[in-house]
Amino acid sequence: GINIWCAAGKGTFGTEELVKRIQVTHLKEYVAHRHLIVPQLGAPGVAAYQVKKRSGFRVMYGPVRAVDIPMFLEAGNQATPEMRRVHFGLSDRLKVIPVELVQGLKPLLIALILVTLLTGLHDHGYSFELALTQGVFNASLFFLAYLLGTCAGPILLPWLPGRSFSVKGAFLGGIGYLCFLLIFMARLTLLEIVAWGLVIPAVTSFLFLNFTGATTFTSLSGVKKE
Repeated sequence: GINIWCAAGKGTFGTEELVKRIQVTHLKEYVAHRHLIVPQLGAPGVAAYQVKKRSGFRVMYGPVRAVDIPMFLEAGNQATPEMRRVHFGLSDRLKVIPVELVQGLKPLLIALILVTLLTGLHDHGYSFELALTQGVFNASLFFLAYLLGTCAGPILLPWLPGRSFSVKGAFLGGIGYLCFLLIFMARLTLLEIVAWGLVIPAVTSFLFLNFTGATTFTSLSGVKKE
């Protein structure tokens, strides 16, 4: 359900793609009926009347979850209220966290390496010792921001203030920054305090924007706006 919602909400699963697949697969040659069961969460991207007009297939919206499809078919393509109910509890949010982690893994590794190496630059040239000490520390803080946006954000989603995911992410990043400041303030310069105050909320906010496609209450217009 979440995958379909993500695709429909971001415009990659919709009327055009559905009609195209019907034509490419020559579906009319393989089935005698003219009915298509589309996942309920695909509704934002599918105009049923357009599909009917352009392909001859009538769209029926099935249950939210794929596990309910057999019962839906057995009931004569009738969905119960529970089949129509969208759940997005903690267990559902935890399931999509690995996807967010894996998608951002390559950019994260590049960023961590760059942060570590660039920290070694100073007025008199380059210091590997500085890169291995302060650089690793800076990379760790960047990794903290990454975890806040990809892991803590989805877990704490219902309790984060604001409607926009960018605002929610920035708020979470701000809380993370304050916690970091309480622990490490003594070892930071004023410039570092200001810099991390900008970087951590910004990184967390940006990463949490990716979660718009995994939720069940965002819209295509909202995603485009963010």
